[in-house]
Amino acid sequence: MVISQSHEKKVVRQTRLNGLFPNTQNPVVFSAPMLGTANGTLAAEVTKAGGFGFIPAGYNFSSDSDGPDHLAQLSQELAIARKLLDLEEAMLTALPVGVGFILCHESTATHFISNAIPVLQEHSPQAVWLFAPRVEDVEKGVIKEIVERLHDNGFVVFYQVGTVKAVKEAVRDGADVVVAQGTDAGGHQEVLVVAAGGIVDGRGVVAALALGADAVVMGTRFLLAQEATTPQFKQELIAKTTDGASSTFKHSVMDDIQGTTIWPKVYDGRAIVGDSVEDHLNGVPTEENVRLFKEAAEKGETNRMITWAGSAVGLVNKIQPAGEIVKEVREEALQRIKELQNLF
Repeated sequence: MVISQSHEKKVVRQTRLNGLFPNTQNPVVFSAPMLGTANGTLAAEVTKAGGFGFIPAGYNFSSDSDGPDHLAQLSQELAIARKLLDLEEAMLTALPVGVGFILCHESTATHFISNAIPVLQEHSPQAVWLFAPRVEDVEKGVIKEIVERLHDNGFVVFYQVGTVKAVKEAVRDGADVVVAQGTDAGGHQEVLVVAAGGIVDGRGVVAALALGADAVVMGTRFLLAQEATTPQFKQELIAKTTDGASSTFKHSVMDDIQGTTIWPKVYDGRAIVGDSVEDHLNGVPTEENVRLFKEAAEKGETNRMITWAGSAVGLVNKIQPAGEIVKEVREEALQRIKELQNLF
């Protein structure tokens, strides 16, 4: 932000990110496309507040599968977002939200282009977020072709990465924005870098920007958004968890316990330590842990459920509207930047 000497009024400095998403305000906060938690309402409210919301699109793109119909659900959520953003009468206008896809399902190679892209064409979201492609799909050029088709239709492509190798693949395949989950990635040519992981407040935003990020993504903070579909018992658990370092555990065994079979072992997750995790740490065999998990679920008990949360969960302690979260984080960040400026 600069001050004009002649008129003494503030001029907002526009970045390339603001050029891609004109509704956003700096520092830009994106809400993550968390499957089972994020939705069209949450995404729209984040966008209304000057951030940019993402809607999860799931992983199953086959029209003849017995599994969940993720694309039909996506279409419904996109329609909800368009209504909340008062764009129903302008269906050809780009919808200022994004869509996040998980690519590790076999249907990516066979059905993404034929089934997912038409849904995107119908609803015109501004951005598409890609995550967790299969190694064979990357090597065979499947992901590169998907990115090219997305670009042909005018979508900004986000690519979530967690290693330097993945960053190089994302840049090679044409990503516009790299979502760096961790500290591996830096500025790469003209690719924008968005930081993710452990960011829940304004201080985290400023730290990420200082390290070279163009914007941030928050997931855990939005688990407690009023618009999220996070179950109440999980919101209560997240709100009362005080120390993310000692209260969370990162491992692929949680997927084994709850039967989340789509993820390759290279993709693990971080969750709040509960009875299932404690039993694993105490040496209980996975098969026994699975049995106990299923028994508890059948009884309606929640103590063995897996609650995903980032390492900064201890700083997340209140349920708020999504738009309020965006504004609060942005104001905290700006205030912290001013305080730092006063030190010099």
